[in-house]
Amino acid sequence: MTKGAKTMLLYIVRHGDPIYNPDSLTERGKLQAAALGKRLARYGVDRIYSSPLVRAQQTAEPTCILMGKTAQILEWTSESIAWEYFTVSLGEKRRGWCFHTADGPERLRGEEVESLGRQWYKASYFRDNHIRAEEGYNKIRTASDAFLAELGYVHEGSGYRVRAHSDERVAVFCHQGFGLSWLGVLLDIPLPVTWTSFDISHSDLTVIEFAGHTGDFCIPKMLTLSNDSHLYAEGLPTRYQNVLYF
Repeated sequence: MTKGAKTMLLYIVRHGDPIYNPDSLTERGKLQAAALGKRLARYGVDRIYSSPLVRAQQTAEPTCILMGKTAQILEWTSESIAWEYFTVSLGEKRRGWCFHTADGPERLRGEEVESLGRQWYKASYFRDNHIRAEEGYNKIRTASDAFLAELGYVHEGSGYRVRAHSDERVAVFCHQGFGLSWLGVLLDIPLPVTWTSFDISHSDLTVIEFAGHTGDFCIPKMLTLSNDSHLYAEGLPTRYQNVLYF
């Protein structure tokens, strides 16, 4: 990285506490979104994007109001995309994340997956459970690459070539399953690792840094993962997945 290089920050936000049917936020989720909006307004946001799902758009709304901006919809950030490719049948017309099944974590972090490296999606766990992991990974990577190229960062090897350096702050309001998968794509980490060793909770902020001048080679850095300090600042409960309390 060139000394004094400009830095673009990518804010990845999971939606607030949800109601899945009908798709929306709970009252707690709306308070979380309002707290986050105040935080992001203090930081400043140049571009705001959202999944097309209502719970993500409602989470983005307070930020949009405070910043006087409209969220642009990114269809590929919808949880339905990740759900289509990274879930497994649980019987009786039920499905669940492949990394939340009884044997999922053990098999996803087993010797076979580790030995496959960047071709982790060829593991027998995915074949055995009819999980279209390679197709899903390529779909998200292709869409992510196009999105970042528009922002001036072109995917090259394990990082990005800076075609137009930026100091913009870019917020994307999305989801847990998609967000964990996208982190793997952005940071060049096998998705089984981000699925099992990372997590993001409701309304929490994850920050990815893209630093460099035009022409530089940039490797994204995660500056913070699932940060909920905005909840603490507003006197709201700081809880993880509505289970663990801090």
